[in-house]
Amino acid sequence: MSDKPASGQDRPSLGALMKDEFLHDALSRPAAGDLRPLRRLGPFVGAHPVDLVLGLVFMTLSSASALAMTDGVRRVIDGGFTHRTEAELIRLFITAGGIAVVLAVSTGLRMYFLYKLGERVVADLRQAVFRRVLGLDMIHFQRLKTGEILSRLTSDMTMVESIVGTVAPVALRNLMTLTGALVWMLVLSPNFTGVVLALIPIVLTPLFLMSRRLQRLSLRAQDRFAEAVGYASEGLGAIDTVQAFGQEDMVAGRFNQSVEAAFDASRAQLKARGLLSALMITLIFGGMIALLFQSTVAVVHHRLSAGHLVQLLALAFFAANAVKDLADVWGQIQKASGAAARVMEMLDTTPAIRAPAKATPLPKPARGEVSFESVRFAYPGRRGPAALDGFTLNVRSGERVALVGPSGAGKSTVLRLLLRFYDPDQGAVRLDGVDLREADPAEVRARLAVVAQEAPLFSGSATDNIRFGAPEVDFAHVRAAALAAQADGFITALPQGYDTLVGEHAKTLSGGQRQRLAIARALVRDAPVLLLDEATSALDAENERLVQQALHEAMRGRTTLVIAHRLATVLEADRIVVMERGRVVEEGAHAQLLARGGLYARLAKLQFAAEAA
Repeated sequence: MSDKPASGQDRPSLGALMKDEFLHDALSRPAAGDLRPLRRLGPFVGAHPVDLVLGLVFMTLSSASALAMTDGVRRVIDGGFTHRTEAELIRLFITAGGIAVVLAVSTGLRMYFLYKLGERVVADLRQAVFRRVLGLDMIHFQRLKTGEILSRLTSDMTMVESIVGTVAPVALRNLMTLTGALVWMLVLSPNFTGVVLALIPIVLTPLFLMSRRLQRLSLRAQDRFAEAVGYASEGLGAIDTVQAFGQEDMVAGRFNQSVEAAFDASRAQLKARGLLSALMITLIFGGMIALLFQSTVAVVHHRLSAGHLVQLLALAFFAANAVKDLADVWGQIQKASGAAARVMEMLDTTPAIRAPAKATPLPKPARGEVSFESVRFAYPGRRGPAALDGFTLNVRSGERVALVGPSGAGKSTVLRLLLRFYDPDQGAVRLDGVDLREADPAEVRARLAVVAQEAPLFSGSATDNIRFGAPEVDFAHVRAAALAAQADGFITALPQGYDTLVGEHAKTLSGGQRQRLAIARALVRDAPVLLLDEATSALDAENERLVQQALHEAMRGRTTLVIAHRLATVLEADRIVVMERGRVVEEGAHAQLLARGGLYARLAKLQFAAEAA
């Protein structure tokens, strides 16, 4: 089978892929009561065999030593304090003390190794999920709020951590205790044990009858909470806009509604779990009273010794307590299963934009040739005309091409397709002659450097933000890029110079300073293709002049695509391409386009007239 992508007519559109993803999520989420998501944690747990084995060994010792204490009680009661010598009593109580020490030590070590295992598994899982999220295409980020992703990485992961480090070990320990108690009771008194075994199905029946409802309620509560986190993240991410428009109450109201929905879903779950617990306790203690009556009658008729009676009741208590704990744990398992399902949905998500099985390597050395061949592309989920419709453009190596046109003409879409954030519905986008669908997206993006209209920066120092474009470069290259972007002056004026922390999203800097840092970040990359999307839009006239001079030098020897609404910034381009409604309508030099009297001439006349006014 060929690895070459199908033609535009044969390939599904991104809109169809997005629809398929929605259907996949709806169909792949397990039904209530399905514990398969928890089994998916097996490889993560198995990656740490030492902690797992030691945890299980000490769990077994802990359960066995707790049950062994009941035999010591039987020996003391049946032997009688008055019929034993002091030496015998000392040996008996030393043995009991030894068992207690084993119980204490094994319990502590069990908790350490299993809790550590839970923390390690969740750390590995968080890393795997976050790396997968970073590799997703833009389609997924259109339908998933950042807060929802963070919810899966935090609250859902906390539940998964509890299932590995606490809930599952508790369930396993109780199963061990229940099994050991029943076996020992069977040896001491088969009749007594038969009654206990008859009571267990009666006690467990409500648990299994309500398990499906508990998981449905748990999933609903987790989904509502994720929505609330999503709204909170959205509001905090745009806090300046919220306050500027005075919409704090509206944003808070929307968050409050989501929190109340999450609370209602959690309350319904708690009611169900409370009802289940009450029912389980009633059945368990009812059974214990019946057992106590039967065993007391057996002692009266000398069919059991007093010591055996106490031991049997102690073992029955251990068994009953284990069943009760299993009932409580089952609800937590249902909840953790829902959380694991949501986490695994993220881990199982396959990006639509990914490297083919046999990627075509880009030629070396890089030439920086770019071509669009009859490209048609419509953003998934958007109605109306396509963003690009029959768009064709060929850019030679080292050529500086400016894309101009009215808003919505498709200029930024050209850059997004070249960065392979999306694939075209029809036609082909090529870099150095290779169809981007046949290449590895990482290799394609390594040959591109971009400065967007908005300059998203990161918390950290100025050096960290510049070096983000090329983490391997030394400080000399960082400084050179800053100098070229006219950023060195304001950086050295900061309190700690290049080591100054600029805060989250670099909000301590002005818009122009952030833009120059972003330009330096692109320049340090030293890529053969430079993409400038309104790169000087946030600069004042003086800074714009300085940066234009820096960019002029940076574009030398590089293929450059420049998007600008202000026509004055594209006058030095080798070629100006005029776009309208996703097509090329004109192209040529500035003077040529003015002479034609077409769309470019009209845009220039309007803009220059506005600037003159």
